[in-house]
Amino acid sequence: MKVRILKITTLAAAWCLAFGALPAFSQDAARLRLSGLEKLSSKASEVVDVNLDGAMLKLASKFVNNNEDGDDAEVAEMIQKLKGIYVKSFEFEKEGEYTDADVEAIRAQLRSPGWSKIINVRSKHDGDNAEIYLMGTESNVQGLAILAADPKELTVVNLVGPIDIDKLSHLSGHMGVPNLTIERGNGAQSKEKSGDKKP
Repeated sequence: MKVRILKITTLAAAWCLAFGALPAFSQDAARLRLSGLEKLSSKASEVVDVNLDGAMLKLASKFVNNNEDGDDAEVAEMIQKLKGIYVKSFEFEKEGEYTDADVEAIRAQLRSPGWSKIINVRSKHDGDNAEIYLMGTESNVQGLAILAADPKELTVVNLVGPIDIDKLSHLSGHMGVPNLTIERGNGAQSKEKSGDKKP
């Protein structure tokens, strides 16, 4: 399955403002209900379904720790602190296999108290859309959600538990989590992208 790569540059100050305005919420509130997407499995040509919590999450961290990848220690450490990793990803042969209602069901949950959208990327050129949400405060992030949709692919990633944003990239490409690079730079902050995707 094609792995989505999102590379987004934002101002460090904007991150602080986004986090600082958020109250603390429980980890239970950070878990999304993704069961409504299961109906898409029969239409998809490829499906990724990750549902790790509790003992299974601890077991998964041990497998990662035995990996020869140089980042395996960072990945294992991050996984051990998490309470859950949940991924639903569908790739379709043709467009129109999922509806706006399917996506809106997820967005509706992300409009509940505690969630804050920090990144929104929309490409008018190829129809790719990506949204990143965080729950918690700057010093106490308790949840992350990624909603990525293009005409032939829909992916929802939900991480529950303590998250170190600076180390988030180490988890990219592991356990169904798409490759995600969030850079804090000095460039202009942009919420819209109308040109081609950059790798």
